[in-house]
Amino acid sequence: MYVMTIDQRGSSADVDRVPGLLAELTGLSTAGRFERSVGDEVQGVVERPDEVVDIALHALRSGRWYVGIGVGAVDRPLPASPREGSGPAFVAARVAVENAKSGSAHVPLAIVSGGLRRGAAAPSPAGSAGARACANAEAVLRLIGRLVQDRTAAQWKVVDVLRSVQHGHSGTHGTQKIAAKELGITEQSVSRALLRSGWQEEWAARPAAEMLLSFAHEAITGTGDAGEQPADQARDAGVGRHPDSRPRDSTEGDRWTRSGSR
Repeated sequence: MYVMTIDQRGSSADVDRVPGLLAELTGLSTAGRFERSVGDEVQGVVERPDEVVDIALHALRSGRWYVGIGVGAVDRPLPASPREGSGPAFVAARVAVENAKSGSAHVPLAIVSGGLRRGAAAPSPAGSAGARACANAEAVLRLIGRLVQDRTAAQWKVVDVLRSVQHGHSGTHGTQKIAAKELGITEQSVSRALLRSGWQEEWAARPAAEMLLSFAHEAITGTGDAGEQPADQARDAGVGRHPDSRPRDSTEGDRWTRSGSR
């Protein structure tokens, strides 16, 4: 499981943005439930790594949230409320969100391994396969998060419209043209905005982040081949290697390049 703890940045000098975030998160997870935990913080349990990536990048987009992700086991049965949950992944999520607040990174996101054993009270050792996989997933998500955070309002307008157009059409041909018409700009302007926004790079890298999160979960919980191995064995199992940067299939980032990019 993946436990996500998301805390509002600068909440003492800002309005309470938790209700708005909770409303937005309902459409990003099929099974995960998020709710306010303490203060201006939300917490939820997510099963799928692709949804973890979606939620993390959505929170990073506004620049108003610290994102902590704990990977590992949770005590079962899961309670109805995430606030009543327990287990290594919950402990790791708390450590992760505090790490995200450290100020050492431009992108306020951290991922921490919750340890192998049920009820573990501390993150996995630094040399374990799970800890290394979490560190790799964190590095990739921070790189993608940098693209998302640095995207301008004008670029987001183009990206949002194009995604809406693609989701509403069975094919991808001509979607830039449709987006340009909706925005009242030229196809060339749409293409330039997409290139400068790093949208293609984001969607090409998302599968790598998902893969590393999945590997971390398998390594930590013992459901994969790696288990909680020492660092040298983890490298043999693939942790620490650069993943194939190509997407597993046709991602959204590829679609715009085939739909009229000049």
